[in-house]
Amino acid sequence: MKQKATPKIFCIGLNKTGTVSLHVAFKILGFKSIHNKYRKKFIGSIMSDNLKNKKRILSGIEHYDAYSDWSFPSTMYLYKVFDKQYPNSKFILNTRNLEDWVSSREKHVKRTTPNLKKIQKKYPKNSWFNLDKEKWKKEWKDLHRDVFSYFKNRPQDLLVINVPAGEGWEKLCPFLGVPIPDAPFPKKNTAFEDDLVRFFISFLGVNGFNRLLCALSKIKRIIVRNNH
Repeated sequence: MKQKATPKIFCIGLNKTGTVSLHVAFKILGFKSIHNKYRKKFIGSIMSDNLKNKKRILSGIEHYDAYSDWSFPSTMYLYKVFDKQYPNSKFILNTRNLEDWVSSREKHVKRTTPNLKKIQKKYPKNSWFNLDKEKWKKEWKDLHRDVFSYFKNRPQDLLVINVPAGEGWEKLCPFLGVPIPDAPFPKKNTAFEDDLVRFFISFLGVNGFNRLLCALSKIKRIIVRNNH
């Protein structure tokens, strides 16, 4: 008898749209979350390999509850496979202003790619390394159009959230059916902040990081109260 798949949470937007913040938020809420890589391999590549080998798409990483930052241009429509293989899952379109997204992605490529000019010469048709902003914009628009069309009759299964614009618990928690925690939403909009979050989680663990956020929030409230 074929084992029934457990419903999952899938972030189906592109990178540089608050994926680290959502990853940390899922952990604070008690979900087992995976972001970008598993054992040093991109989770998008794991998914693609599973499909090629006719396995369930999350084979090898199925023990997680939430998945974020897995999308490449070649994999960004895999959410339709998720939907078929994991019925009753929740889908989150993490998004942001188009021009801000393009600017953030450009900075990310320049910051994380050593010898960029040399790589651009080696891969002249690669839109990522060559900072092809028009292709990026088309990728963004095509994905949004496709997602809205696919879920047009299922609004209960899709959440559109703009973390960089300030949206957080007030949208995420009702959608997932969980209470809002006593901790600020981990809004991390810069590369430095993303790296800092990863450091604190690796050093303190998720529970320790959550306690730190709660403590900082309480300190902030005390300071504000004392200043009035």
